[in-house]
Amino acid sequence: MAADNQGFSTAAIHAGYQPDALYGSINAPIYASTTFAQDGLNELRGGYEYSRVANPTVTALEKTVAALENGTHGAAFASGAAATDIVLRILLRPGDHLILGNDAYGGTFRLIDAVLSEWGVEHTIVDTGDVDAVAAAVTDKTKLIWLETPTNPALNISDIEAIAQVKKQAKLIVDNTFASPYLQRPLGLGADVVLHSTTKYLGGHSDVIGGVVVTDDDWLDEQMRFYQGGVGPTSSPFDAYLTARGIKTLGVRMDRHCDNAEAVAQLLDESDQVKQVLFPGLKSHPGHEIAAKQMDRFGGMVSVRFHSEDAARTFCTSTTLICLAESLGGVESLIEHPATMTHQSAAGSQLEVPRDLVRISIGIEDEADLLADVRQALAAVAAL
Repeated sequence: MAADNQGFSTAAIHAGYQPDALYGSINAPIYASTTFAQDGLNELRGGYEYSRVANPTVTALEKTVAALENGTHGAAFASGAAATDIVLRILLRPGDHLILGNDAYGGTFRLIDAVLSEWGVEHTIVDTGDVDAVAAAVTDKTKLIWLETPTNPALNISDIEAIAQVKKQAKLIVDNTFASPYLQRPLGLGADVVLHSTTKYLGGHSDVIGGVVVTDDDWLDEQMRFYQGGVGPTSSPFDAYLTARGIKTLGVRMDRHCDNAEAVAQLLDESDQVKQVLFPGLKSHPGHEIAAKQMDRFGGMVSVRFHSEDAARTFCTSTTLICLAESLGGVESLIEHPATMTHQSAAGSQLEVPRDLVRISIGIEDEADLLADVRQALAAVAAL
């Protein structure tokens, strides 16, 4: 359920904006204005002065995502990477320590390893699926624990509630991009901050880049507002509008993503060409029980390991309906080879991705067409 006891899809359509009194626009208008008229010296009309600081279209998006995550505050940014950078910059100082999962998104690892390390921030890589390992890694200097669940790209699962109980003074941040708030709401499980790349499932149509941070922490919200205006990583009004439009159909899209992913995962799991299917909806997945506890369904992402890198590459280049491209969460199905595409920056590190692994973002096409495409790609692998 979303805020005010509304159902999720009701909140996705209505939370954050009501038809305005002037014209009754059903959708939040695109306020394509850099600046706003003031009623007097520093007397702001409606609280807006300059769109780098705040914009009504962006505010509507922030309120919508906060409502869907059952959170108090939302802050929108120009990308998921910008949102990540700002949160890390607010919560960490030289000499601080953070904990990162050993299967995190390559871009997040790159930011921490190549940028924050130069700033004097230390990090420890652990298997966040092991709560005892996380607890053992927490020190007096640990200010932040960064979780992805499911992870990108191996779809590992971490127990948010259990980790929240061992985090001590550290802030627990959950990147909820893969699940979306339709399937998982980490604040209710003890997380302090939830982050989304809205480029993915929230936008849902591969036509807009953005990020949103949600929290109940008033101080953190104040800091994010300061950084929005002071640093300028804010979302544009048009991008916010596109994202809000995508969110209206999030529930129905996610149901179709999940249905299709379950069918594709089952087909791959039955193939002799496949070494291992990484999908939390399979009972064989080591995180299946935790995922079933903290998620409403298992998502639209399927990763698969083949018997060789050549087989993985062949599968990637043999699909015809499923497009070879980076990113995920759109209505169309996408496939990629993380070791040479999205996760190149993790090569040679503790987060290095197996070269036999393929990541598939399952779209909302007809199930029969997706299964036919997977079958013919598997046939190409068998012919090697």
